[in-house]
Amino acid sequence: MSYKFSPSCLKCSIAIILLLLLHPCYAQQDFSRVDDWLARNIKVVGGREVLVIYKDGQIVYNKSINDLNVRQKMIGRMINRRQGKPDTDSALNFTDSTREPIASCSKWLSAALVMTFVDEGKLNLEDSIGKYLPIMNKYGKGGIKIKYCLSHLTAINTGDLKESRDIINNASSMNDAIESVAKADMEGVPGKTFHYSSAGLQIAAAIIEKISGKKFNDLFEERIAKPCNMVNTDFGAARVPLAAGSAFSTPKDYMNFLSMILNDGKYKGVQVLSNASVIEMQKNRITKDITIAYTPDETKSMGYGYGEWLNNDTAGDQRSDMATSPGLFGSLPWINNKEHYAAFLMVLNIQYKGRQEKYNDLMRRVDEAMQ
Repeated sequence: MSYKFSPSCLKCSIAIILLLLLHPCYAQQDFSRVDDWLARNIKVVGGREVLVIYKDGQIVYNKSINDLNVRQKMIGRMINRRQGKPDTDSALNFTDSTREPIASCSKWLSAALVMTFVDEGKLNLEDSIGKYLPIMNKYGKGGIKIKYCLSHLTAINTGDLKESRDIINNASSMNDAIESVAKADMEGVPGKTFHYSSAGLQIAAAIIEKISGKKFNDLFEERIAKPCNMVNTDFGAARVPLAAGSAFSTPKDYMNFLSMILNDGKYKGVQVLSNASVIEMQKNRITKDITIAYTPDETKSMGYGYGEWLNNDTAGDQRSDMATSPGLFGSLPWINNKEHYAAFLMVLNIQYKGRQEKYNDLMRRVDEAMQ
């Protein structure tokens, strides 16, 4: 008996063979050094960690380790009871669906939200903030450009990070928060003075509320969370959301956001941000002529774009190879444009030494695995 293959069957056979040859590529990625990092650092990062890595349309690594000591379990149960959660051991464990505060990882989300208004032509980054917030004119700050609010270049001195947060957290309304920021002293020239704080993004948040007539949380839900399928991410229930730091999210949700950024602003066929806006966010604004009033020790060698820290090796007019926005509680999102992958590490530990050095080591190991 003889068999004849039509040209279409032959093409299908070749396609299947190619798929079978290509399929093992991800399985052959060696994550052993990444596994080793997670195992060796579980104690210092707080006893719980989740690392998720995305590349080429799929999750290629997803690992959780939970090894809380007795004291950590006791504290975790107490926090869970206050939040109305179960206080069992299993309820303390982290997975890729665990929802936790992500602190300054929020900045990336907020900057992206502001850029959706730029995409629609409802906001120009060269606009002065006084155009939308008259209170800024009253206190001599109306000429500050909106783009400076996204890159910590307003030159408004709202104190250290805690003082900057407290100004907003203690306010009874968005207007009260902005008036407190408006009253603060200037410490340099806008656009020429970098001070990492909560002030700039809060001003931007107030502006998009004015433009839209909607609350910040609602805007985030409509423009970022919903199109990126971030079903467990929001900016909390406080009277005034802290645009620079009050978001809650999960590794799964935040990875959806990162994949959108990595894929030129598109999430599963939906254009959430324009490619131009994504690139604009990843251009370094800390040039040689910028005075550094304050920057965290661990980021002194890095650049800054809109809501994200950048690899400072990239020229200011080009998209950075790497972008990140680490949070105070230890969570670390990052994208690598060169190797075209995104990763998110969730931990919950406000105090441990040598954090950035350890994180740099982790990122190097992931880079090696993704090459």
